[in-house]
Amino acid sequence: MSALDPSEIFRQEAQELLEQLEQALLDLEHTPDDADLINSAFRALHTVKGSGAMFGYDAVAAFTHHVETAFDLVRKGSVEPSRALIAVALAAKDHMRLLIETPDLAEAADGVAILQTLKQIVGDPSAPTAPDDAALQDTADADAAAEIPTTWRIRFRLGREAMAMGTNPLLLLDELRGLGMATVVARAESVPPLEELAPTDCHLAWDVVLTTSRPRTAIEEVFMCVIDDMELSIDAITMTGEGNRIGEILVDRGDVAQHAVDAAVAAQMPLGTLLVKSGDVSPDTLASALAEQQHVRAGAGLGAGAASGAKAPAKGADSIRVPAERLDELMDRVGELVIVQSRLSQVAASSNDVEVKAIAEEIERLAHELRDTTMGVRTVPIGSLFGRFRRLVHDLAHELGKRIELVTVGEETELDKTVIERLNDPLIHLIRNAIDHGLETPEGRKSAGKPAAGCITLTACHAGAEVMVSISDDGRGLDRARIQARAEDQDLIPAGAKLSDAELFQLIFQPGFSTAKEVTSLSGRGVGMDVVKRAIEGLRGKIDIASTPGEGTRLTLRLPLTLAIIDGLLVRVGTGRYALPLSAVEECVELSPEEDARSRGRSFLNIRGDLVPFLRLRELFQVSEPPDRYQKAVIVSFGGRRVGLVVDQVIGNHQTVIKSLSKLHADVETFAGATILGDGAVALILDIANLVKLGMAYEGRFKAAS
Repeated sequence: MSALDPSEIFRQEAQELLEQLEQALLDLEHTPDDADLINSAFRALHTVKGSGAMFGYDAVAAFTHHVETAFDLVRKGSVEPSRALIAVALAAKDHMRLLIETPDLAEAADGVAILQTLKQIVGDPSAPTAPDDAALQDTADADAAAEIPTTWRIRFRLGREAMAMGTNPLLLLDELRGLGMATVVARAESVPPLEELAPTDCHLAWDVVLTTSRPRTAIEEVFMCVIDDMELSIDAITMTGEGNRIGEILVDRGDVAQHAVDAAVAAQMPLGTLLVKSGDVSPDTLASALAEQQHVRAGAGLGAGAASGAKAPAKGADSIRVPAERLDELMDRVGELVIVQSRLSQVAASSNDVEVKAIAEEIERLAHELRDTTMGVRTVPIGSLFGRFRRLVHDLAHELGKRIELVTVGEETELDKTVIERLNDPLIHLIRNAIDHGLETPEGRKSAGKPAAGCITLTACHAGAEVMVSISDDGRGLDRARIQARAEDQDLIPAGAKLSDAELFQLIFQPGFSTAKEVTSLSGRGVGMDVVKRAIEGLRGKIDIASTPGEGTRLTLRLPLTLAIIDGLLVRVGTGRYALPLSAVEECVELSPEEDARSRGRSFLNIRGDLVPFLRLRELFQVSEPPDRYQKAVIVSFGGRRVGLVVDQVIGNHQTVIKSLSKLHADVETFAGATILGDGAVALILDIANLVKLGMAYEGRFKAAS
């Protein structure tokens, strides 16, 4: 697969910048006085404009220039970040995305209308009503002026409370390094003794020598958010033909007076040593000057590479973009490697060769590390998915005249990238339904004694071997009577059928089912919820619904670990071997023949004073072979509940490569998949969620009988 072309790289980076812009605008609507959000929006616009001009997206650069100008006025306090301005900025962001996706769309009526609205809000008579070439010419002139690289001396000291207020100086240094070839020296002369050191205070100062073809304004923008509470100097360095001497550098920087340098030279001693010994400069200051001297001498040899904006050759890229297909191929290869490694371990276990066993152990360790690394590469925080829905909620709330707050919990929960992509459409359907059907209008909420603003909460968390993603609202809840009446009308259930809430609510996932009284632009045709269910089942997941009239509804998506490889516990029942996800296993206890006989008819274990229901897998799987004398009970948990699984033997840990079952076995809920063992045999993977549910049913019957 060929590498990405520059235009594709621009489109991907612009996508990320536009997402950052959207999040900043949505946050700004709630906190219009937040200067950090204003600066974040301005930086995103500025970067899109500059990159667009660089990669030939002239229409994008020209259009974005006007929006950037408006937010520059906001940044300077000349214009208020009103709701109207944020609304037109969101529309402008959508238009920028359209221009990037369809570069041939040089002129569009939507773009002209957006700029006219922007002009009315900002009140700038010089703002044009349509994109023109003036902004592009300005950008081209700036780029032409910046072709010759310049070396800058940047010295800065943050405010003492900067880190306590959330500023990370390392990020500032990384941004400077991103502009060109940078040499960074930290000055610690102001650091107090350890007993007086406050861990939240910033005591360091930094000297940076930067060679870049970017203009001075690019350097100033790095410090845009902290400029009001720091010491900063940015000076161009004039280089002589042979490079500046250390004395000239110290005098030019203002670190030492010329007469002190002259006195040191007259003493015919090493200049730096004498100046430090005399106390005219500190060791940190001398180290900074020496670093500047070396940087300038190295920069003299950059030649044409520096003129084209090349960075330090020794510094590699911090990250690279890899097509997802390559990661899929890598995961498949790792899965096959794990199977072969398992076979090797079995061969080594039956061998008396110590060297073979040592090699097998080393390969097992390397395969385990490679597996974890590959999985980590494919996983991303679910917050990247949750963030997309803020705009959806914002727009639908305005369209329906409702006030809605979106709350997200567990954004750091990681999922496979493919799973997150396939979750996008189902979650959109569920959120739209919650907004349209679940949440009342502000007037209806007030009459029900609720706050005028409704709340939708997205939650994600790991629960044993599953990932739980829930969508809840504090609206009117599901109407049980209407659902039952509609189901009876459609002959989905017999008239007067007695169903539990869980069984009745599942009917809303039937194709064509809808309780809406009228068809709207959002819903009412009975299409969507059945699509959601099929999509979740395609991920081998399930949907649970809980609803309380007048209080709200909660839909929980239970997604199994769909990664190709998991740690498993291999057990034997009769002659068959089965795998359990190790993350769901709490402990293993022995089930003696006496305790097995006592528990007949009750199926409960006493685990340190707690009664835990258990299932005899021999009975569940109808095994005809006689049981082992000393059976084992594997205690597993799911969703805060525990159940014991009685097996004949616990074989041990096993790296399990998950293989999906065929469509013929789709309705077999006891198994979540299969795996191939080292000897080539197939072992079924037990579905912990369904087994725990079955165990809870035993417990419920026991409590009812007692």
